[in-house]
Amino acid sequence: MTSTSSETRPFHLADLGTVVVLAWSGEAPDGAMPYLLAYPLGDSADGPEASSAAVRQLLESNSLPVGGDLVDGAAKPSLPVSLLVEAGQAVVNMWQFRAQCAAPPEWLEAVAERGFAYLVFTTRPWPGAAPGKPVDAGALAAFAGAEETLKEAAHIVLPARSLRG
Repeated sequence: MTSTSSETRPFHLADLGTVVVLAWSGEAPDGAMPYLLAYPLGDSADGPEASSAAVRQLLESNSLPVGGDLVDGAAKPSLPVSLLVEAGQAVVNMWQFRAQCAAPPEWLEAVAERGFAYLVFTTRPWPGAAPGKPVDAGALAAFAGAEETLKEAAHIVLPARSLRG
């Protein structure tokens, strides 16, 4: 006879491994949409499954449902997730986590116009897209648009803030 534990494993930041954030803009019916994609490389000491589980735990502990409805950060001012846009960088902050990336000019223009970015934070590892390496637009579109990426993600509209207010 086997049994499974329903206990939640304590969260350890190292279990995430490397988490990457990419900024890009895409066309929407009403103009350019600024997107952020956050994903683990799957390189934690315990492997890709552990990275995915840690990302899921991080998201859920920050009130971000994986595979659930779109979370509107503007409608939930108490949401413990924020986006700072400053000096050409996009910085995503949440409890026990912060990541930043360089944002291309077209993304900065789109976020300035809209006042928010659409964050897709997936638990699905993407080991081929490491920090500091160029990501092919086709590969990005294939990964970001894949059903398994989207189903294993939290989807958040994050108001953009800056140090200037």
